[in-house]
Amino acid sequence: MVKSKYLKIIGSSAALMLTLAACNNAAKDNTGAPSANKAETKVEQKTASYIYTANESGSISKIDVATGKVVETIKDEGSPHNVQVSPDGKVFAYTSAVGMEEGQTEHGSMNMNGSAVFYDVETGKQIQKVEVGEHPAHIVFTKDGKYVLVTNNEDNNVSIIDAKTYKLINNVAVGKGPHGFRISSDSKYAYAANMGEDTVSIVDIEKNKELKKIKVGKTPITTGITKDGKTLVVTINGENTIAIVDLATDKVEKVKVGVGPAQLYLDSDDKYVFVANQGTEEKPSNTVSKINLAAKKVVATVDTGKGSHGVVVSPDNKYVYITNIYEATVSVIDNTTNKVITTIPVDREPNGISFKK
Repeated sequence: MVKSKYLKIIGSSAALMLTLAACNNAAKDNTGAPSANKAETKVEQKTASYIYTANESGSISKIDVATGKVVETIKDEGSPHNVQVSPDGKVFAYTSAVGMEEGQTEHGSMNMNGSAVFYDVETGKQIQKVEVGEHPAHIVFTKDGKYVLVTNNEDNNVSIIDAKTYKLINNVAVGKGPHGFRISSDSKYAYAANMGEDTVSIVDIEKNKELKKIKVGKTPITTGITKDGKTLVVTINGENTIAIVDLATDKVEKVKVGVGPAQLYLDSDDKYVFVANQGTEEKPSNTVSKINLAAKKVVATVDTGKGSHGVVVSPDNKYVYITNIYEATVSVIDNTTNKVITTIPVDREPNGISFKK
């Protein structure tokens, strides 16, 4: 059994395997999400869309969006934590920490370097495995397709990898315990949440250097950045809030959300922020907070599964996908009705999630 240090940090350890209901076989509309009325469904020939989940129990699940079913499970000898599809949709990559067998202490195998693993979306074959640092957390491609960045939680740095050659360019020192991050739409800057020191590091990617840190609150988990590069959003796990940061002034405003917020995701219009509230394994939360960014206000709270953690929004903003880390499921939320319309079983401890359109 593989255990995760990240979950321990935010009050968790290993997911419980629960009895899962069969996947909802409702008809799908032509966006790939369930339709309430089969008669309304139109069959169109189009490129398939997929969801990938990084399962810390040792696998990646590939879900066909149109059917809501897992079509492939890719095994990994380590503990996959986060996953992302490249901007051109041709590659998916994930972070894999070295696995810790049952009975081992957290020291030992856990202080070994982990990997960034790259797969071809079309063939399902591994392209490359790149050694990075200790406890690699999140992985993100720059939108221009030039680089891939990985936060190394135990090494307090960010690995910058050439996305074409898969060569490690440099490790950039940041704050203590870097975890989730996003990259500006111009591909210039990365904003990494430092769990161990309550800050966000701003990294200049081309110059391979940390520019500065912004104090945001107790135990930041991950970040989001608006397309205009003016507003940063951060989950503040230790305060049950998100921080909204004006990057021109570094002014921080906070919005109360559910218990133990983990990941967040901005929709493509930068109108709403979706926050997964995980809680802890002992007291799991099961909600997603939907925040109107301009109003800085929660406009809906959606019940999902136990331990809501990873978040991604479909490119058309119609559906929100949530990993439930303590139930081994993915919840699909209709963004119009703010209700879960489908629950998809995956492998144990699903964490990161990414959409391939």
